[in-house]
Amino acid sequence: MTADDNNTVCSNSSSFMNLDDIDVSADGSPFLRVLICFIYSLVCAAGLVGNLLVFFLLHRAKPERKMSRMNFFVLNLALTDLLFVLTLPFWAVDTALDFSWPFGDVMCKVVLSVTVMNMYASVFFLTAMSVTRYLSLASALKRTDAPGSRSDKWTCAVIWILATVATLPTSIFSTVSYVTGEKLCLLKFPGGQDWLAVYHIHKILVGFVVPISVVSVSYTKLVCLIHTKSMKRSSKVTRSVTILVLAFFICWMPNHAVTLWSVLVKLDAANWDRAYYVAHTYVFPLTVCLAHANSCLNPIIYCLMRPEFRTRLGLLMHRPGHTADV
Repeated sequence: MTADDNNTVCSNSSSFMNLDDIDVSADGSPFLRVLICFIYSLVCAAGLVGNLLVFFLLHRAKPERKMSRMNFFVLNLALTDLLFVLTLPFWAVDTALDFSWPFGDVMCKVVLSVTVMNMYASVFFLTAMSVTRYLSLASALKRTDAPGSRSDKWTCAVIWILATVATLPTSIFSTVSYVTGEKLCLLKFPGGQDWLAVYHIHKILVGFVVPISVVSVSYTKLVCLIHTKSMKRSSKVTRSVTILVLAFFICWMPNHAVTLWSVLVKLDAANWDRAYYVAHTYVFPLTVCLAHANSCLNPIIYCLMRPEFRTRLGLLMHRPGHTADV
């Protein structure tokens, strides 16, 4: 699939990549399209089961654990991941149809917006979990009360608002458009390459660099605090949050790295060469799949890392009639 050099658009199937970056996109390879459809279907199934399982386990948890600060953030993280995996069937159909969007303009805006919002909301909630974990331990050592559930609810409300605001450019400029005879759900900016570069830079900074920087500072302080005080219980809880953050970093870093490469090419700060073409044609679609996989990894990691959830899962698998709380 190709695009006219004068068209400044972003493909949904390539995680909002500019279509005029390449001469032949991933849809030129039937095997790659089949692989992407398979991964989307797998992530959708695993994400639905995993995130619904998190809801169930939190519902069955003891009241004091159910309303704990960390579990409240996990509940919201599972909600945004669940909303996202519901968009994957649309992307799978779009990919199967050679990236031809059959669902109309309204669904294009909705599905594309939810997809982008998931990225922002996920990293914002993971950042809040990291900061909250550090503040909780610091407050415990100082024998002061940490912020209660009311402040957690306000924090979650602010995160959802910030994620919505960050997604506004996607909601406004997403549209169904014909590009070289293909009907695509994409982002189309009236300002050309400059606006597209700004959009990508904003996405990388707000959705990755700034949150990861905050998380890094929080965890540096947290690790020092745990090692200094030998807090074994806190260390176990912190480990689960750490792995969640690392999973987000590993899943999303390749996608943002290739996107940054695209921005540098647009700004003539990097050369257009064979390596760039191969990366965007064959590697970039796989980085999109890896990024999407994060939405099914979060609940799986959290459930497997928390002892009380592992206990509950064991009861469900071996004694389905048992309703004891964890």
